[in-house]
Parts: sequence; C-alpha cells; structure tokens
Amino acid sequence: MITAIVPRQDDTVVQNDPVNHPAHYTYGKIETIDFIEDKKLGFCLGNVVKYVTRAGHKLDALEDLKKARWYLDREIARLEKEAES
Repeated sequence: MITAIVPRQDDTVVQNDPVNHPAHYTYGKIETIDFIEDKKLGFCLGNVVKYVTRAGHKLDALEDLKKARWYLDREIARLEKEAES
C-alpha cells in the first residue's frame, strides 16, 4: 500500500511504501539499505547505520540512537574478542 509522496533533498519525489520503501529510510539522496549493501556492512554495522539515519524521522530519536549504540558496542566487543584469539 502506498500512503504518501515524499519529497527528497535532490528535488525528486518518491512514493512512501511502508513495506518496501518506508519514508524514514528514503529521505535524502540514497536509500539507507542501498548504502548498507553497497558498503557490505553486515548485520551489526548495518543496523548502526539504519538507526542513525532514521533517528528523528521515526518515533523517538533518542531510542533510535541508543539502539545504534547497542549494535556498535556489540560489533566492538566482537572485534575485541576476535583480536584476543
């Protein structure tokens, strides 16, 4: 279901599709998932980017930033553990 038309910073317009292209991920010049996949960030770092980019655009910005920090801390812990091996 397409619910709204969302203007982008580059003066183009995209339709808000809450399943395939949610507005809180499609504002700006590049969709968040495209950036994550292009950089091959993996699960934890991909979620860091996801929550940082949607902060202030969906629900509670502080909650999104705390979620981003949780995933970043998890990735740091993984890398530290890997370095100890």
